Amino acid sequence: MIPSSRARILLADDHDAMRARAAQVLEPEYDVVASVADGQSTLDAEASLQPDVVVLDITMPRMNGLAVAATLQKRGSHAAVVFLTVHRDDEFVHAARAVGALGYVVKPKLASDLRAAVREAIAGRSFVSQR
Repeated sequence: MIPSSRARILLADDHDAMRARAAQVLEPEYDVVASVADGQSTLDAEASLQPDVVVLDITMPRMNGLAVAATLQKRGSHAAVVFLTVHRDDEFVHAARAVGALGYVVKPKLASDLRAAVREAIAGRSFVSQR
């Protein structure tokens, strides 16, 4: 359950510009508490910061986003997971759901879909961008 204050977001993507753009889209509504560039840093930041939502790229160094989400799920993280990715294939959407993700946003839809996906994930509902 998210407290009445603004939800806290952890961003993870191996491209600095993409993390900056995602933060720009999210910050009017949410608090971006950290921005990291690889899978292991995501796990470390999630453990120490305990964000409400983790926004993850799938293709990252030092552990891909699917493995990160699976690890978060196994260790009982309460953070909702939203993927932000270039992968449009249904196989990736199914894989994301299998590791507990509630949101799946394709990067070309970042500006229009990311805030809505985070909002739905916070409410415990799923959101998938039209691909």
